[in-house]
Amino acid sequence: KKVLIVYAHQEPRSFNGSLKDVAVAELSRQGCRVTVSDLYAMGFEPSATRKDVTGALSNPSFFNYGVESHEAYRRKALSSDIVEEQKKLQEADLVIFQFPLYWFSVPAILKGWMDRVLCQGFAFDFPGFYDDGFLKGKLAVLSFTTGGTAEMYSKTGVRGDFRYFLWPLQHGTLHFCGFKVLAPQVSFGPEYASEEERRGMVAAWAQRLKTIWEEEPIDCSPPWYFGP
Repeated sequence: KKVLIVYAHQEPRSFNGSLKDVAVAELSRQGCRVTVSDLYAMGFEPSATRKDVTGALSNPSFFNYGVESHEAYRRKALSSDIVEEQKKLQEADLVIFQFPLYWFSVPAILKGWMDRVLCQGFAFDFPGFYDDGFLKGKLAVLSFTTGGTAEMYSKTGVRGDFRYFLWPLQHGTLHFCGFKVLAPQVSFGPEYASEEERRGMVAAWAQRLKTIWEEEPIDCSPPWYFGP
């Protein structure tokens, strides 16, 4: 099996770094080939711009990123950093996104990775989305940390059920591109947890990874996120 970990944290010794490291260790122990895209260390460019297209534009008089990136993919004229990430993604059986939650979403550098790498023609088309997305057959899982406790992210908590803000990420992005989405791994409030509790969170992730290939994907439909 081949695994891609798309990792978005600035500090290697962070809790996110520990979760990434234990995933690499456990999956490698299983005999998987694990590749890590460490976005900050790579200096990955998050902005979707004209520079993503090498050569001439299809419409030089009016720049439309979606149209131009689609055409560039067809002409093999995307910038080399996008092509490299697409190759990693194409080879992967499982993709793990490891990140701290920023404003109920992913850090900008990871959002930019999604914007630039998951382009039309490569990850989806019309037709060719959701269950027919071009990345169908691949598994994806979000592993992230929060700045608040589990109680805060409950239906009665001040921030609401964490599933609410996963709709655009898991359904609108990953499922749209065809991924089978596994249940998220949420590490709630590690900054407020004891050292023993933090070790427990890391151990729980490692334990889950032992059998992750046996998991069934979630039902990527509104009731999973918002209730019946």
